[in-house]
Parts: sequence; structure tokens; C-alpha cells
Amino acid sequence: MSKKKFKKVKEKRDKKERGSVHSKILSLLDEDVDKAFSLKQLTKKLGLKKKTLISDLYDILDELEDAGKLQQLSNGLYKSTKETSGNVGKVDHVNPRFAYVVVGNGEPDIYVKSRDLGSAVHGDTVEISIFSSRKGASPEGKVTKIVERNRTRFVGRVEASPNFSFIIPDFKKIYTDFFVYANELNGAKTNDKVVFEVTRWATPERNPEAKVIEILGKTGENEAEIHSIMAEFDLPFRFDPEVLKESETIAEEISKEEIKKRRDFREVLTFTIDPEDAKDFDDAISFKKLDNGHLEIGVHIADVTHYVTPGTVLDKDAFDRATSIYLVDRTVPMLPERLSNQLCSLRPNEDKLTFSAVFELDDKAKVHSEWFGRTIIHSDKRFTYEAAQELLEGGEGEFSSELKLLNGIAKTLRKNRFAHGAVNFETAEVKFKLDEKGKPLAVVPKVRKDAHKLIEEFMLLANRSVATHVFRMKKGEEKNTFVYRTHDNPDPDKVVDFAQFAKQFGHKINLEDSAISRSLNKLMDEIEGKPEQNVLQQLAVRAMAKAKYTTDAMGHFGLAFQHYTHFTSPIRRYPDMMVHRLLQHYLDGGKSVNKKDYEEKCIHSSEREKRAADAERASIKYKQVEFMSMAADKVYKGIITGVTDFGVFVEIIETKCEGMVRLADLKDDYYEFDERNFRIIGRRRKKIYRLGDEVEVRIKKTDVDRRLIDLAFEN
Repeated sequence: MSKKKFKKVKEKRDKKERGSVHSKILSLLDEDVDKAFSLKQLTKKLGLKKKTLISDLYDILDELEDAGKLQQLSNGLYKSTKETSGNVGKVDHVNPRFAYVVVGNGEPDIYVKSRDLGSAVHGDTVEISIFSSRKGASPEGKVTKIVERNRTRFVGRVEASPNFSFIIPDFKKIYTDFFVYANELNGAKTNDKVVFEVTRWATPERNPEAKVIEILGKTGENEAEIHSIMAEFDLPFRFDPEVLKESETIAEEISKEEIKKRRDFREVLTFTIDPEDAKDFDDAISFKKLDNGHLEIGVHIADVTHYVTPGTVLDKDAFDRATSIYLVDRTVPMLPERLSNQLCSLRPNEDKLTFSAVFELDDKAKVHSEWFGRTIIHSDKRFTYEAAQELLEGGEGEFSSELKLLNGIAKTLRKNRFAHGAVNFETAEVKFKLDEKGKPLAVVPKVRKDAHKLIEEFMLLANRSVATHVFRMKKGEEKNTFVYRTHDNPDPDKVVDFAQFAKQFGHKINLEDSAISRSLNKLMDEIEGKPEQNVLQQLAVRAMAKAKYTTDAMGHFGLAFQHYTHFTSPIRRYPDMMVHRLLQHYLDGGKSVNKKDYEEKCIHSSEREKRAADAERASIKYKQVEFMSMAADKVYKGIITGVTDFGVFVEIIETKCEGMVRLADLKDDYYEFDERNFRIIGRRRKKIYRLGDEVEVRIKKTDVDRRLIDLAFEN
């Protein structure tokens, strides 16, 4: 080859290599638009070894900067000028391998490999760039920026050594340990359960780092574990001193002037029905026969907003908490004890201030008139559910005839609800018998009887009537701003999937909109007492939309009400306090309040409600695992309640405790996940485990720390 020709070939090759470097630089910088690189880092990342290309790198970078495709920062580093994609969402870290970023607004969730999360962890709000969107598959992307950390404090267990330690987080959706220097342990030792704070987030080369903030106790001890759940969900451990101080300054005496402003029910027969261990009685029922043969029934609710006024420390704290939280061995109350158990609690034989919904009904449960307003009552009797049930089942005693009459009306109200399309979902719940140290002695299913349903029906009547009354106050399209409790229609796709699954058990669901609720009720009746009952009930609930608080006057699908609110539990729910204030404001002729402000309060209340439910479930799960850790080594009958690509969930029938058989532990075959049909199938032997199957299992391992039960199939 001649020198001239060789020179041309070399120039052509060099030009091609330079072009390749151009592309590689842009690809590297655009992949993480918020990251900047030094010349040395670029050389290493690009894998440049030729001296000519390394020496040309300055020129290439200058060319790209002149073209506006990158910029050199004041510190000499190079960074992309490309705009971020604008996709912002929350991280849902599904398992150690991958996460989804949930962007909402009807957009599909974005699949992200764990290595592409950067330092983001579950719950963080992040910005994400999408680099792949295959047809029929979830779009795939990479986190480019942490917009907001969900939290910086977590709970975990310490594993300490002389020079350094690690904390293994309790939260299942964080899949990395946190490094702790010896001087940051603050006295914590191995197996201590601690609250820790992140001091440095993870990098590709290093674990995240943390320091111990508070020692909760030894792993496995009841106080430590319950406190760790409270810390995990950021629940308040105690009331601030100023909140308690303000609660103590509230006058207990009811003035004559206040009584004059109210409708007086103190001479009307009134009683409460509550759980045996209840201390905060926030609802009472009054009963009076009218001359026309009808009944006057009053639903009287603790007038919390008389004592807790807007702008006070008490009110701000109650709004922040938004709800009381019921863990297995304690309550995290919304209001201090002086209010919840004393001033506001409708205790027997005491005058109490209430906000009431009063109804005139006939014996067919038809409402002939209604009245809403502030009242004063004097409860004549405090019934427990058990005591009231005894009278309803034929017992004789004080107010037994009145209770039986009320129960008859409640049953009619209930029958009417279902006739109008209400859905009868009663999923199985459990409670624990605990010893003095909090150890579970027994798991007991909760049983709902007529006494529970009696109270429930009159509370539903009050809630529906208050919402309907406010909605109808203003004619036309522009309604008064109000706090509604809504429940959207079920997702059609989920209902179709549920119907296909129920069909495997011989049950048919009518998918026409007008027939879904009746068809679901028919199914619930058919499966009662059958092995598939619990799994079908759970799947039906999952197919439903989530109830929420909103200022939009939508209906409640589950109850089949056009309008519904929460009016009846202001001691334990802040939305009920908002409803009381708004109702009184409109009864006084007030103008509609700012919708945007109240919608933000509704969103906050819904989020707090979800936090409470998650914490309550975590405490139940902890006690279930603790209980099964002490259980006998024997074969248990169970029902498959969930099937995933990594394991099969089984609920033990005897104890209602759920554990998992891991696919990795199944040695008799290689099992493949059939997502559409909720099952796994052995590749060689074609053995099938499907949702709803009855199986036999043994306890393989319990992990109280992570609230997990590992099971093994008994072949």
C-alpha cells in the first residue's frame, strides 16, 4: 500500500474513531444528566487507550461544547446540557432485582433495575429518564435525580464488631445493610433494635452509612418490636408537652349558657354499645316512642370540636396525626387522654356535649324526618357488645325490649342497603390474647354479631344523611364544599380477572355494571364456610377501588350510597372533626369554604389512614410470627392465598397466620409461574399449586425480626 493511500485509510479510521468517541461521550453524559465528570474519569469510562484519541479528547469536548451538547462547569468537570425527561414518580422497590417508579396520572409504571436506582430507596420521589419502551412491555428507565427523600430515619437490627458495624433494616423493601462506624453506635450492641439516621447515601462502590439515634431494646422483646413498628411508620410515641398542657387547661364544667344553645336529650333514654376494653365512647343511641307510633332515634356523637378549636396546638397536632392507630397491644391516640377518655367520652351517668343526627322512623325503617345540630345527653347505660348480644339473643334485662326493637329496624336498614346494591364484604380478622409481657397466648378470630351490626347501621344512616343534607343545601351545580368519604366503582379489568378465577371454583360473576354488586353478594353467600371463602373474599376486596376522603361529591360503591361521609367518630378521626365544623358552618348559613384547602386536608387524611392501616397490619403480622415461632412442630392445613414468581403464600387455617413456601425450596421439580391463572406448574411432573388450593405445610423457619414465616409443603 502506498504511503498516500495508507495516510487516507488512517485518516478515515481516525475520523471514525473520533466519531465513535463523540457518540460515547454524549451517551455517557446523557445517561445521567445531573452527573459531571473530570477528564480523567471520562478517559477511564470511555476506555480510551490510544494516545492520539486521549490527546484529541480536549478538542472533541470543545467541539461538543461549541455545539451546545455539553458544558464545562467552573470546577472543570463536564456535564450534559440535555433537559431531563420530566418523568417524576415514587419508587416501589419490589424485590432485590428491580423496582417500579410510579408516575401516576394514568401513565404506566416504569421498570428500573436495582443497579439503575442510584441511591434511591423505596418511597423516594425521583426523576427518571426512559431509555427503553418495548411494545407490550413496561417502559424501562434509570433514576437521574432524587427529588425528595421519603425519609432519612429507619429501624433495624445491629450487628456490631470492634471497628465497624452494620444495621440490617427491618423494612422489607430496603435490600441493603447500612454501615456504621464504631463512634456512631451510641452504645448499641449486637441484636439491639435501633432507630438510625442515614448520614451518607449509597454509591456504586459503597454501602450507605448511618448513625444510631435511639436504642429501642433487644430484638424479639415486645416493647422493642412494637416501638420499632411505630418508628418504622413514623408514628408519634408521645404527645408534645404543649399539647398535653393545652388539654389540661380546658374547662370540664358545662355552663348554663352552653346548655341553652343546645337541644336537650338528657331526659331521653340513651345508651352506648362498645367493645369491652373501650375507653373512648364517641357514639350513643337515644330511643323514644312518639305519639304517632313512630320512633325518634338519635345518633349522638361526641362534640370534640367544642373543645378542640381551629388554630390551637391541640388542633394542629390532631390534624397531623389525623387518626388513632390500633396496634395489637396499644392505641396511638389522635387526642390526649383527657379529651378522648374523659371530656369527650360519652361515659354513663354524666352530662355530655354532643353533635347529633335525629331521625323519625316507622317500623319499616322509613325516615319521615331528620334533624341535625348540637345537643346535650346523659347516657343511662354502657353496654358491651357481649352484654347487648345476650339480650338480643333472648335474654331479659334493662332496656332489652328497646334493644330488640332497634335491632329489628337495623336489620331492615341493612336489608334495604343490600337491595340497593351494597356489597357484603366481611373479611376474616383476628385478635390476640396476650400475657402481661405481651406474648401471644392465642389467636382468636373476631366475630361480628347483631350487636355490632345494630350500631353499624345507625352510624351508616347518620353518615349518609349528613352527607346528603349538605349536598342538597345548595341547588344547582355549585355545591357547598364538604368532606366526603367515597368509594369508586371497581376496576373492570380486575373484576374480569376475578370472575375468571372464581369460575375455576364453579362460581359465576355477572359482569354487567348494574349486576356486579348483587352477583358479588350472591358469591359471598355461596362460599361461606367453604375452603375457598377467605381467598375469594381477599381477591374480591383487591378488585375493589380504595375508599378515600375527597371534596368531590362522588358515591360510595361498596355501600351503594349516592353521598356518604364520616361524621360518627371524631375522637379517633380528624375528617369527622372537619365534617362537624362544616356542617355547623352551613347550618348557621355560612358560605361555601375554600375547596382547594379542604381537598389538601382530605389527601393528608387519606395518606394518614393508609399509614395507620399498614402499621396495624405490621403489628398483627409480628404477633402472628411470634405466635407461630412457639407453635408445635406438626403438619398444618392451609389455603394458598397468593402465588408469585418467587413463592407461594399459605394461610394456616387453624391460626389464620400466613407464611410462604419459597420456590427455591421446592426440590421435587422446577416450577414456573403462570401469572394469568394464579398458579405455579412443575415443568416435568406438571404438578400445580393454585390460589385457593388446600395444602398441608410445616413451619420451616420464623423470622420475628422481618416478620416472616417460611413454610414447607408436606408431600
